[in-house]
Amino acid sequence: MCRPATAISRACAQQSMAEPRDPDDARLVTLDVRRLGFADRNDQALSRDVPIEAPVAIEVCGIGYAVMMATPADLGDFALGFALAEGLIGTAGDLIETDIHAAESGWIVRLTLPPEASERVLRRARARVTESSCGLCGIDNIDEVLRPLPPVAARIETDRAAIARALATLRDHQPLGRATGAVHAAAFCTPGGEIVCAREDVGRHNALDKLIGAIATAGIDAATGFILLSARCSYELVEKTVRAGCPLLVTISAPTSLAAERARQAGLTLVTLARADSALIVGDDRGAIA
Repeated sequence: MCRPATAISRACAQQSMAEPRDPDDARLVTLDVRRLGFADRNDQALSRDVPIEAPVAIEVCGIGYAVMMATPADLGDFALGFALAEGLIGTAGDLIETDIHAAESGWIVRLTLPPEASERVLRRARARVTESSCGLCGIDNIDEVLRPLPPVAARIETDRAAIARALATLRDHQPLGRATGAVHAAAFCTPGGEIVCAREDVGRHNALDKLIGAIATAGIDAATGFILLSARCSYELVEKTVRAGCPLLVTISAPTSLAAERARQAGLTLVTLARADSALIVGDDRGAIA
């Protein structure tokens, strides 16, 4: 089974980022705030938990590859999922070592890959600073953005009741979301709708990378279930799901046009605007959903 996320910890309140510490504890800080009443003037001094957002620098084979703004927890899962999603490695076994270090104002994650991967890293390495892993900064060729995706080979059979079951229990797997109301979640579900693994982050892309890394580490085949995201369905999330080999993606919010088109091209079953009472099937050519 997937390793559960470490319990939320609280840091001493500052109006800025908490002091760096163990990554599994770097989830939230508590701020002193003042409630401002509009309909009444019943102002109050309160404490409010907010998720930590910090720069996470990723170095691959000694090369500065990317800087992501992320919640610095589950960084081992994040590193593996990022490397898989970027196409730097083909399987979890290709990642030789991950070193995570606290820096003065953020975190550094160093990945060691086999020597034969170095050339691929050099080709893809680009200096970029992104917010929540947008995945586009530094790419200057439209054809590269829209390069063909591998077709989804896996097939599962599920039904509306299973999707509704996963939606109903997602909140139980969002401790940081419940505490702050400011992060996204990505969950892997069985065809029956049981959530077996979930990860959270301030960035929806980062949450999905963490999930992909977590299930890969746990030996869970992404082809055997579906992914549920508490986010709008952008094309990058479709691509990460396809590259992970998962046949079905469910998102809480609506898709973009490019997300729908890329899902259709790859044969990914896509369900969006998933709510307690309904959802929109954007594409299900294979008839995966009963």
